[in-house]
Amino acid sequence: MSSERPRLASELFDPLLAAGSVRDEVDDAAWLRALLDVEAALAEAEADAGVILREHAERIAEVCREGDFAAAEIGARSVGVGNPAAPLVREITAKTGGESARFVHFGATSQDVVDSAAMLLARRALEPLRADLLACADHAGELAREHASTVQAGRTLLQQALPVTFGLTAAGWLSGLDAALARLRSVRLAAQLGGATGTLASLGERGPAVLTAFSARLGLAEPVLPWHTERSRIAELAAALGETSGIVAGITRTIVLLAQTEVAEVYEEADGAGGSSTMPHKRNPVAAIAALAAAQQAPGLMSTLFGAMAQEHQRAAGAWHAEWRPLTELFRSTGSAVHWLRTSLDRLVVDPERMRANLDVTRGALLSERITTELAPQIGRLAAHDAVSACTRRALAGEADLAELLAADEAVGKHLPLERIRDLLDPARYLGSAPVFVERALDAHAEENKKK
Repeated sequence: MSSERPRLASELFDPLLAAGSVRDEVDDAAWLRALLDVEAALAEAEADAGVILREHAERIAEVCREGDFAAAEIGARSVGVGNPAAPLVREITAKTGGESARFVHFGATSQDVVDSAAMLLARRALEPLRADLLACADHAGELAREHASTVQAGRTLLQQALPVTFGLTAAGWLSGLDAALARLRSVRLAAQLGGATGTLASLGERGPAVLTAFSARLGLAEPVLPWHTERSRIAELAAALGETSGIVAGITRTIVLLAQTEVAEVYEEADGAGGSSTMPHKRNPVAAIAALAAAQQAPGLMSTLFGAMAQEHQRAAGAWHAEWRPLTELFRSTGSAVHWLRTSLDRLVVDPERMRANLDVTRGALLSERITTELAPQIGRLAAHDAVSACTRRALAGEADLAELLAADEAVGKHLPLERIRDLLDPARYLGSAPVFVERALDAHAEENKKK
């Protein structure tokens, strides 16, 4: 086949929304290479099982691996039969010539070739995807370790809640990325070989032996039986890619929010990146935004693939064909999302001082509940709540520091001195098990790393 890779599907948008190395593993050239590798493996497996002579298998494999094939021509001719395998087989047969040509695609059906190629393609595309994802996890682990004690406002429903550490935030990212890695490592990638109706009747009693050899030649798992209309493997792959995109989307949405001007707890730093076409002051987290844009394409693509699981009888009309584009696009968009997340984490700058300053925005009100809890045994919970609430409202109105207002309050100050109040309102003293959870996430990541 031609060594020249095809042009981008979109010269305008692909550099942003189909970035990274995964894209090249699922483009037209990669699909064509996988289809040809399947045909070569089929011939070689049939020779292994004694179905055809070795010389015929070697000739067919030679044509598949060294012949010049054009994806555009194969695609153009596929409209007459409904899939690209059929015209490809005709071309392989013509190039093979002689006695060996009789055994091209012997005993197989077009879906065997396309499904096996899809699994081979997935195996190849998963390698750079997992490598990028692991790099993201490693970087998140570094952030978790470095900022295990960096106090940050925890936020729920986009409002400040109780304090956390940025290390815990990053540990949450790490845990999600490790989960996505584990899911991608566990997907079932199996060969497909069943012939016209899944019986391999044309191979006689040697059908199972050919399937075993064929799977081994491709480096794919051997299925218990052909899975022409049992599409759980495709759905499982889609779910793993979708889960990965979802994890990336959650991380990058948080990065984008933390990078807002009014929050400014993190930012991306890179020459020539982050500017605006009209506003020179902007410092946009463009890598995180690109990751989020790519990741948010996953739900629709997954929906199509899950919908296509409804496949009838022994071979489906339409539903199988509906898988090819969305599966390819799901790899492209997920690969792009992970690529841009890796870029964002590489560029990320953390501002601990800004995190601390944001904790002080509420003038101590963030931990006012601790005062209520401490005071309740002395004056009762309701009285404690009313006294602390009144002081908190005054602090939020800008009247004074909450600690000073509480110390001056008759009900509170009688039982809690100013020094004790300041201790209770110190975010760094109310982090619960955050340090423990960071260490647990790092330990779990170390274990996951052993599996790579």
